[in-house]
Amino acid sequence: MMKKNRLVFALALAVTLAATAALSADKNDKKSEDTQDKVVVVLSKNVCMINDRSMANDQIAVEIDGKTYYGCCPMCKERLLKDESSRYAIDPVSGKRVDKAKAVIGALPGAAVLYFENETNLQKYNAGARAKKE
Repeated sequence: MMKKNRLVFALALAVTLAATAALSADKNDKKSEDTQDKVVVVLSKNVCMINDRSMANDQIAVEIDGKTYYGCCPMCKERLLKDESSRYAIDPVSGKRVDKAKAVIGALPGAAVLYFENETNLQKYNAGARAKKE
């Protein structure tokens, strides 16, 4: 009888664990879908503004006309100094030209970044990404 109770208990535990794992996996899948295409604010010093990528460490600061831009290597630094157009991006919400040194920068999953003229546009972008999923 004792052996039978242990077996029933073990089976019940196995079923409970399997159900919990399945629910957890489903929740993680939904969380992954919610954050896909969603941008999170990153510090400009952690962005190579030539490659438009978020980096784990601080980048090389480049001072131009009282503003600070960032590049990942000497070639990026040189391009920021010489090519004025490299210092600007287009806000994906407003379509306006944005100075990268003044922009609110958002990183997508995978490290690509987008430049926004303000926090409101970043939030609108995220709301639009969420609306596309629904």
